[in-house]
Amino acid sequence: MKKLTQPLVILIGIGLFLLSTGVSFAAFSFFQKGSTNSTSIPSLGGTSEKKPTKKFSIDPSIPRTALCPLNGDKYTEQEKVIWEKRRPLAVMIENHEEARPQSGLSYADIIYESVVEGGTTRFMGIFYCGSAAFNIGLAPVRSARTYFLPWVLEYDAFYNHVGGAGNCNDPTVDERAKALCQIDQYRIKDMDQFGISFPTCYRNYDRLDHEVATEHTMVCFTDKLHVLGEKRGWTAIDDNEVRWDKNFVPWKFKEDAKESDRGASFSASFSGWKSMEKGYGVKWVYDKPTNVYKRFNGGVAHFDFESKEQLTAKVVIILFAKETGPVDEHGHLLYANIGSGDGFVYQDGKAIKMTWKKPLRTSRTQFFDKNGEEILLNPGKIWIHMLPTGTPITVE
Repeated sequence: MKKLTQPLVILIGIGLFLLSTGVSFAAFSFFQKGSTNSTSIPSLGGTSEKKPTKKFSIDPSIPRTALCPLNGDKYTEQEKVIWEKRRPLAVMIENHEEARPQSGLSYADIIYESVVEGGTTRFMGIFYCGSAAFNIGLAPVRSARTYFLPWVLEYDAFYNHVGGAGNCNDPTVDERAKALCQIDQYRIKDMDQFGISFPTCYRNYDRLDHEVATEHTMVCFTDKLHVLGEKRGWTAIDDNEVRWDKNFVPWKFKEDAKESDRGASFSASFSGWKSMEKGYGVKWVYDKPTNVYKRFNGGVAHFDFESKEQLTAKVVIILFAKETGPVDEHGHLLYANIGSGDGFVYQDGKAIKMTWKKPLRTSRTQFFDKNGEEILLNPGKIWIHMLPTGTPITVE
């Protein structure tokens, strides 16, 4: 066999280098192209998408004829086809100062907010109609609390959270505050993140532009949660062939008041705990032309990280309830949101004094005026605050 000359060896080496580079580039291009699917779920430790992924473009010329059964808002028939195959999704999202801005709240149909330990507040978003056309990253998802469970049951929703207050055998948690135990006892369709793996839920340390503690990092995705719910037999119809809305009692809705009949612009401010007002005080500023209330939290405008829009509501409801606690070494609280109490409904720039009633754990919470008539609500996003009885509200 002839010995290869040095120039020939060099030429062969260059050729092999170019060939391997071309193969590597082709492989990289192929896999890179394959990684840009419409869902585009980020990898562990990566940043989330700036905006939720759209399933389809909603033509602005298409009439909105489909009424959302949760909040009376109007959507396209395309969106209705999607939500009618699903059941509502209830998700716990925290409001710690470090965790703001949250992701996904602007796509919820209804948001419940209540004080948790130490005077901070927590949200539970109900996602059904407004999220139908999108795959939304929800963050930071946090743990369950017992007084949110009666609201979950109103929708027969599946409940997404990260753990919660108290298993049945935990001696350190007051029996009345054992949310995890009660989820099982009440047969709630549980989507605890501790039983859910990547990519449906995962910890994203880079979601925001500042470092946060681990407990503020959980992200879950609406479409992935619905897919998982389907695998567990929880679509619009559960594994017992019962539709989620079989016993659902919708609220009653009306048209927005004409601008000439609306109240003047004003703001309403309050804080669940006076001592936490600086970081957790809430202000709703009414905008008469658009007939919406704009949310401020901790003295600044409150934005959704995903949509980049200020959080708003068409209806703001204040529900006063008896607060008990802390009831154990963890500082857990209890709120009496089964029964009845007083409160206010803010809509059309006016405050309506009301009485709320929820006779049973599974009953729909309803709102009645001074004459005992159920209050007709404006269609659109509804924000419900549960505040300790006697909480002062400042109206400007």
